[in-house]
Amino acid sequence: MNFGDVLTIVLPLLVLVGLLWALTAAFKPRDTGVSDAEKYQRELAARSAAHQASQVQEALALRARIEATTKPSQNEASHREQAENTRTAIQAQAARSHAAGQTGHQPAILPNGQLNPQLAFELQNLVRSGKKIEAIKVLRQATHSDLLTAKNYVDRL
Repeated sequence: MNFGDVLTIVLPLLVLVGLLWALTAAFKPRDTGVSDAEKYQRELAARSAAHQASQVQEALALRARIEATTKPSQNEASHREQAENTRTAIQAQAARSHAAGQTGHQPAILPNGQLNPQLAFELQNLVRSGKKIEAIKVLRQATHSDLLTAKNYVDRL
């Protein structure tokens, strides 16, 4: 057997093997995995949906708090009576201590910079009973603050 006979046998075999390899590669199933860009888009969409859901929950909670503070209570007469009693008691206490020359009553603004809890409670009751203007007046008289500061404080109650 000479070199030419080997080539006539081996060469068609090599061509046949190459053709078979090309066909198997062409019909081999492609990788159906998700690309990095698609993974990022899906992750971004999931984070966006979660963020939107948390924003909706926060908005609903805020709306519930606002409605709870702005809508009149079912027991409005009780709140009004309680506010009147508290205000009357504070005014009576202030009058007694002023008449007696005492300085032992708590000031409207405490040393730590916070509002006297009794005054804050009275203001909350007035606001809940729908008397914002009266609450502003009481706050201005007690703290000697300006109208804008008192209004902003009462609006935050």
